[in-house]
Amino acid sequence: MTKWTIDPDHSAAWFSVRHLMIANVRGHFGRIAGAILFDPSDATHSSVEVTIDAASICTGIKKRDDHLRSPEFFDVEKYPEITFKSKTVEIAGSNRCKVHGDLAIHGVIHPVTLEVEYFGPVRSPFGAASMGFTAKTMVNREDYGLTWNVPMEGGGVMVGKDAKIVLEVETDLITE
Repeated sequence: MTKWTIDPDHSAAWFSVRHLMIANVRGHFGRIAGAILFDPSDATHSSVEVTIDAASICTGIKKRDDHLRSPEFFDVEKYPEITFKSKTVEIAGSNRCKVHGDLAIHGVIHPVTLEVEYFGPVRSPFGAASMGFTAKTMVNREDYGLTWNVPMEGGGVMVGKDAKIVLEVETDLITE
């Protein structure tokens, strides 16, 4: 099994959540780390561990980012990391798989399935072997204790429950 480390300079975790019931707010976590044990010829024996620095959240609006870091949302002082650890992997087509595992956010762990598409390996112009992975899932943020909201006049709420999550990861081969 080949071990690949996440390249933090070329990787991020993206999210989007409905705002005011009419539009999506997008943001990302800029600091992501981890490793993937992966062999493209037999992806079913693969494993993934990812750690995201919750304080690295960025929506482009400082006031909103500070609110998301606060105890009303991610409470990054108490819960500084978001983690994913795989349990099983199943093939879902050519260069696709489903990775089942545990997602921990805000001190709460729930099973999720990541829909993954992978590319490579390729050799960079500098000689390093690299692979790319795109993983997608949807979670109910309230399942993770992220329940802050404001009701709206006429119905609805300020922040939707469903959070779309996308990880765009570039990895480098670890040689030992």
